[in-house]
Amino acid sequence: RGSLGFISAMTAPAHPKRLLLLASKLGYQTRSFADAARRLGVEVLFGTDRCRRLDDPWGDAALPLRFEDPEDAAKAIVRKAGETPIDAVLALGDHPTLTAAHAAARLGLAGNTVEAAENCRTKLRQRQVLRAAGLPVPSCFHSAWSVQTGEVLASARVPCLVKPLVLVANPAVIRADHVAGFEAALRRIRALVESPPLQAGHRADLDRLLVESYIPGGEGAVEGLLTAGCLRVLAIFDKPDLLEGPFFEETIYVTPSRLPLETQSAIRDCAERSVAALGLTEGPLHAEFRVHEGRAWPLELQPRPIGGLCARALRFGADRIGLEELLVRHALGLPGAEGEREPEASGVMMIPVPRSGIFEGVEGREEALDVTAITEIEITARPHDPVLAWPEGSSYLGFIFARAADPAGVERALREAHARLRSVFSSELPVEHPAARRVR
Repeated sequence: RGSLGFISAMTAPAHPKRLLLLASKLGYQTRSFADAARRLGVEVLFGTDRCRRLDDPWGDAALPLRFEDPEDAAKAIVRKAGETPIDAVLALGDHPTLTAAHAAARLGLAGNTVEAAENCRTKLRQRQVLRAAGLPVPSCFHSAWSVQTGEVLASARVPCLVKPLVLVANPAVIRADHVAGFEAALRRIRALVESPPLQAGHRADLDRLLVESYIPGGEGAVEGLLTAGCLRVLAIFDKPDLLEGPFFEETIYVTPSRLPLETQSAIRDCAERSVAALGLTEGPLHAEFRVHEGRAWPLELQPRPIGGLCARALRFGADRIGLEELLVRHALGLPGAEGEREPEASGVMMIPVPRSGIFEGVEGREEALDVTAITEIEITARPHDPVLAWPEGSSYLGFIFARAADPAGVERALREAHARLRSVFSSELPVEHPAARRVR
């Protein structure tokens, strides 16, 4: 690591180790990472996409940044580093990853190159880079929303997936099996990307959509850690619920994988080849794959940790440290990031949103906690807030965690606990509510 007029992370600093966490102002995984850092005696700075006109509304002295302008955000980070030296930058969520790359380059810190982060910014860019490297990717094309539906449809072959070009993960992804379904998917996704919350973010390419062929099969995920371009697979997660559409709301992640060893090997190989093709070299990696006839198809790779509170499902080393602490240790070059994942099976259920409405709470939590192997249930949705079901929605009601001797026991526990929970809604969304207009 180099330096730009201040002490780098590889020399003996005159200050405590200091970590900059880049995250959305609404990202609830931020607290878990901040807590892990503080347990290590690490000082934490926050960089978030909050309004810069407000005077520290959350009282955390966060640096207000515009992630949609990563170069400008990186300049603000460098100015802050001139006052308060920064030893490492860690991006939580997809939106800050490009800012993290720009900031690391300017500060001489370990991180992914700007080009590698750009390769992961849109689904289309990833598809193009991976295809050029010889990896199996779905056939696809992109189009502007201004193009007439008939023209778009003329280039499509059903069944296919329709999705916004820039939004990552599974929200707003719709499978269309016929012409009417394709037209309905276009209308629904266009309403979403034109909604005030997304337009307020000023994200580039929101005016474009991606249409790609549907690949059948199951899905899995890889949680990894990169060091100087070498990928260490921390866990392979099975997704036992079939994600066949028309919407793709994820629910259960379980590890270790129950897939055949040769299939797991294919996933690892695909992950390594994909990482090399994209140019990713440093830090956390979350990758999603389809498995069809024993072959792994990369769906999406992002240089950030698994989302939400799902990191709590993993423990490492003799001290059973969490993924959050392991990533903080790695980012700062602290010892203790080498531990292997504990052998006990574990998993998490992201509690799905059964319908759109005004959320009031979840009943039956104590009964669900009585299920053998359930370790924790955390409801993250706030009472009296509007929530949206998939595909317009992008968050969950909360998380259920389980640990057992084998993956099958984890899955059974998660399903039984979920069956004992009852989501309560006071009413439908009011017609005048912006979120209601998005689902009509």
